[in-house]
Amino acid sequence: MSEAAHNLNVPKGVLIAAAAVVLFTIAAAATTSLTGIGHSKMTPPAMVESLDLNFEDSPDGAVLVYRSADRQLVASLQPGQSGFVRVVMHGMARERQKSGIGSTPSFQLARYVNGQYTLTDPVTKKVIDLNAFGADNLRAFAQLMPAGDGADQTTSNNQDPTGKGASK
Repeated sequence: MSEAAHNLNVPKGVLIAAAAVVLFTIAAAATTSLTGIGHSKMTPPAMVESLDLNFEDSPDGAVLVYRSADRQLVASLQPGQSGFVRVVMHGMARERQKSGIGSTPSFQLARYVNGQYTLTDPVTKKVIDLNAFGADNLRAFAQLMPAGDGADQTTSNNQDPTGKGASK
């Protein structure tokens, strides 16, 4: 049997065919990458509402959630509550720590026309589709955003939706 293993003859045609398949695959991938032909793209839905938030740990173990624009407290998540929010924010904080970024930059919580919610870290460019984790986990983040009025305008805590400047 060892003699048969040493005398392995692969037909030249099979080797040429295998090389042709490999070269075709590389050429097809390069063509798609360079021209965009054959590449599918999804158009994101329109954003209805967004809110820039900061998350801080308090000495008593609570996670404090503030609106970035005016530092208004949105929620105080006590230990044992909102575990999903804590896990997601811990993961986002770890990504920032790896990149040498502090906790000062805010996160963006966004709601879209189709009911999708995302949490985005504008610094690391990480986007989490919160709908992917089920209704209960989605609700944990959705409660941080004031209820939308169904309008199709995009609002942010950095913008005045009325178009009027803030009076002092």
